[in-house]
Amino acid sequence: MGFLIRVVVNAFSIWVVTLIPVLGVSVIAFPPGGTLEIVLSLLIVALVFALVNTIVGSVVKVIAFPLYVLTLGLFSLIVNGFLLWLTSWITELWDWGLRVESFWWGVVAALVIAFINGIFGVILRPKRRD
Repeated sequence: MGFLIRVVVNAFSIWVVTLIPVLGVSVIAFPPGGTLEIVLSLLIVALVFALVNTIVGSVVKVIAFPLYVLTLGLFSLIVNGFLLWLTSWITELWDWGLRVESFWWGVVAALVIAFINGIFGVILRPKRRD
């Protein structure tokens, strides 16, 4: 259930990022491009992003650990931008999906996505029973 909630929150975060035109991030929906198709496209893109983050992100974070230490964690911005760009590259194989115009704007978009996910993570965190 937690993974499904993360996918929905990721979809919402990606949708918010697409509303900021300067970032150059967009989601191209299934044809014919109605509201249902946009929502399904966002959910599938969020699922791909979550899988890329889980599989590739874990490997990259382990390999790049010395850079994390050296930059006091700022390298994570580059890694998150790379993972968003990789998601865009994977979904470009279809005629729909995520489009990121520039790697560096993708880094900023990944920062916004991480910020929104962090807020929802605090809100949706299960309450501890003492």
